[in-house]
Amino acid sequence: MNALLDNVDRLALWVLWTSLSIVGVMAAIVIAGRLALLAHDRRVRRLRRAWDPAIERALQGDTKARETLARSPSRDRLELARFLIFPLVDDRRPDRIAATRDIIRVMSLIPLADRWLRSHRWWRRIPALQSFGLLQMAERAPQIVAALDDGNADVRSAALDALADLKDPATLKAIVVRLHDTSLQRGRRAAALTAFGPQCEGFLIDLARVDPEHRLNYAKALSVCGTARSRPSLCDWTSDTRAPARAAAFEALARIGLDDRAAGLAIAALDSDDVQERAMAAAALSGWTAVGDEAAQLARHLGDAWPVAVRAAHTLRTMGSAGRAALESCAARADQAGELARQMLWEVEAGV
Repeated sequence: MNALLDNVDRLALWVLWTSLSIVGVMAAIVIAGRLALLAHDRRVRRLRRAWDPAIERALQGDTKARETLARSPSRDRLELARFLIFPLVDDRRPDRIAATRDIIRVMSLIPLADRWLRSHRWWRRIPALQSFGLLQMAERAPQIVAALDDGNADVRSAALDALADLKDPATLKAIVVRLHDTSLQRGRRAAALTAFGPQCEGFLIDLARVDPEHRLNYAKALSVCGTARSRPSLCDWTSDTRAPARAAAFEALARIGLDDRAAGLAIAALDSDDVQERAMAAAALSGWTAVGDEAAQLARHLGDAWPVAVRAAHTLRTMGSAGRAALESCAARADQAGELARQMLWEVEAGV
């Protein structure tokens, strides 16, 4: 029995020392990581103090400052490239972009970015793509387009962002084709289209004619970049057999604006069996003030499903005296319609 207890004591002691060793190693790793971050931050601050004046002069066209940057130590050049390129995220002035691009070339960093773009390490391909996009290097457009098929989703997203920054009309088709790529974030796809604006419109309409299966995606895209040119097609799409496609068409019409035909279709769609279609039809009528009973028909939907009721209420606010009269007629009610009507009337009075 004593021997057994001795073995248990030794095992417990071993477990204790092992646990303490693991804790010590983990603490050392955390401390080392924090020390490395502190050292990096100190180095960045030191480099900024040393190089920011030269960078500023180089961006203003100072040849000597550019030569100074070209002779900078190779160990510092990546950090200097970040100082030059990252501000382009917010500062998109063409002269700033062109000046930065010239300096990056003088510093011989383009070949490095090319190597990183071919790297097996995805975390290197991403900054290379970001740099080419922010610097608007149109000659790298084929490589950026090719990266849309990269095996890593983050790299594909970075390529799409780079194309949005590049704004090269030659890449437009490649961007539109990615509308159906659900592995890419919808917001990024929309941002890429927004960057091109109405340049996308004709191509989207043409594609929708030969690819009606994806009409939903084309309608959503037109809600981002469409103009009055898209209205006839969107009106046709409101008769699609699929409710989501019809709702997307009305969503796009809500942004583009209505004509008599589109308004008539929206009013008719208020009686749809699909909640989302009714909601988007109500939203599409926002600001429509043509003489008719549109306001009265919208008021009937203040007691509808919540998405429809809210859209109808907000639309009535935009319909002038007819909308106000319809809201006032519902305001005395004690149900959802009355609450929404009173809220809209209060917002009108308060100027909210």
